[in-house]
Amino acid sequence: MKVVLTGSLGHISKPLAIQLIAKGHSVTIISSKTDKQEEIEKMGAKPAIGTIEDLEFLSNTFKGADIVYLMEPPFNFFDPTIDITGYWLDIAKNYAQAIQQSGVTKVIHLSSIGGHTDQGVGLLATHHWVENILKELPSTVSIKTMRPVGFYYNMFAFIPSIKNAGSIFQNYGGDEFKEPWVSPLDIADTIAEEIDLPFDGREIRYIASDEVTPNEVAAILGEAIGKSDVKWVVISNEDFIANLQRVGFSSQGAEGLAAMNQGRMSGVLYDDYNKNKPTLGKVKLTDFAKDFAMVFNQGAH
Repeated sequence: MKVVLTGSLGHISKPLAIQLIAKGHSVTIISSKTDKQEEIEKMGAKPAIGTIEDLEFLSNTFKGADIVYLMEPPFNFFDPTIDITGYWLDIAKNYAQAIQQSGVTKVIHLSSIGGHTDQGVGLLATHHWVENILKELPSTVSIKTMRPVGFYYNMFAFIPSIKNAGSIFQNYGGDEFKEPWVSPLDIADTIAEEIDLPFDGREIRYIASDEVTPNEVAAILGEAIGKSDVKWVVISNEDFIANLQRVGFSSQGAEGLAAMNQGRMSGVLYDDYNKNKPTLGKVKLTDFAKDFAMVFNQGAH
């Protein structure tokens, strides 16, 4: 099949492309960076160099594809000039128009945990609105909505505070609940699996690799870096926002992340996930902890 992937050679799209090519699919990878062209070609995929903000480019690239895989760029928490929500909604509208103009009828969309609601989940509400834009496509377009949970690699943000204070500081925590985390490799595996399964209407699938409490996260990461005394410390919402802004987060980014974390504690964030729990993937937190230790010891952030 002819499959078009957005996401360039990112954490998900690259391993996904490798799998699809190995299965004999014809893969086109959209990237905005010309320096990725050679690497994409060496993988055995076709590069499409352009931006997802360019509707004409998108429509032309999607034309003739059996399936398109859509994802939005990661949130930019640091640029105060960017309206994160507005930017994503514009991209979603571009995707929807390009799908209609190109005649594509099979779509896999990478959404997120929290995509089920726009209440009490902070910035993740944007995923709900993006999903709704795509839902407005004609019923002839089948859409598989993938909702992964929090990515393991977001934990790299804990490194500075562990190095400086031996602790992870968040506005939620404890042992009261296990929350799910996911590896991009398990996301790629799931999407590759879904590409080969029938498309029929609108479907939603959650993706997770492991479930652990915040205190277990601190213990597992601490053990991996040889610091068994690493603690997960719960601080006030105000202090959490102030800490984020101190390291350069925009107000929208800091407040949106704080609200998302409060959604973890209230249960709103995981409401629908808990009703539709997936089979957990292969990559456990103890596996990721080895990568975490490597980055920690290299001094990278």
